Amino acid sequence: MSLLPLLYGEHNSNISYLEKTLNVEIADRGNTLSVSGNAANVALTEQILQSLWGRVTHSKKLEVVSPADIDALIHFANPSSKTPKQDGERKMPNYDSAAILPASPVLNDQNAIVTKRKSVVPRTTNQMTYVEALRRKEMIYGVGPAGTGKTYLAVAVGVELYEKGMVERLIFCRPAVEAGEKLGFLPGDMRDKIDPYLRPIYDALHDFLGGERVEKMLERGEIEIAPLAFMRGRTLSHAYVVLDEAQNTTSTQMKMFLSRMGDNSRMIITGDPSQTDLINGEVSGLKESMEILNSIDEISFIKFENADVVRHKLVGKILNAYDSRKIRKNNAT
Repeated sequence: MSLLPLLYGEHNSNISYLEKTLNVEIADRGNTLSVSGNAANVALTEQILQSLWGRVTHSKKLEVVSPADIDALIHFANPSSKTPKQDGERKMPNYDSAAILPASPVLNDQNAIVTKRKSVVPRTTNQMTYVEALRRKEMIYGVGPAGTGKTYLAVAVGVELYEKGMVERLIFCRPAVEAGEKLGFLPGDMRDKIDPYLRPIYDALHDFLGGERVEKMLERGEIEIAPLAFMRGRTLSHAYVVLDEAQNTTSTQMKMFLSRMGDNSRMIITGDPSQTDLINGEVSGLKESMEILNSIDEISFIKFENADVVRHKLVGKILNAYDSRKIRKNNAT
């Protein structure tokens, strides 16, 4: 099988994306690509293509390169630069031709989270730091905007550690804070009522384990997905425990959760402090605990930024726009 389609994308979509994003022209001459344009942009384009080709040819699994992979390499080449300008704007940026992409850790199988079903590669510096912490530390805080991979990567590393036999159970919980709907009015039994709040975790588990395997592990107790309140009174040993949406915990709930830690366990706390659904005036357990525990060396605190958003690039722009408006309002007052 030719590997070129994996690099080029469907109907050469990746080639077109590179041309548009870096303001270059790429001519396809069979097995050879010719790049023309601004010298700095041409150099970066060539480095990106070489890095992606190295990934395609050395990867153990045949995975199509995506525009998100290209964005990740651009981000690593210019971590302080803004998102490349798109159609409708007057000038395209020139990129640093000295960027050293061959040594970049992104899209490198050595840094991939590998499970039997799927592998994932960190796409930003903060994601890579987060994954390293998830593998090494016993307690990790991952905080920042939506779409930065906090929960997804935590689930991925949890599955990886489980398949390596390093933990016996995967436990995922979220505070069942009501955001517009009352739980009592939702149909079904307790699991039916809380499952919508836990859907992102189910989705990630299905990606890495498959639906059938997830159900079997749930039946055997190897996976547990439950509201935070169900953790009260327990000691969680030999487990990989993720508290998601932690910004919606109260001070009391967070202290309760942190004190559940048992032997050979890892605890991961994720959340976005700016998106709390707590009643006005109620202290967020996430924010408070970070202030209390920040001097403990054994705990890692990874703070994601809007630049780490790996959903549609428009999401990052939307978050930046909201942040800018907030800053303007604060300055006005």
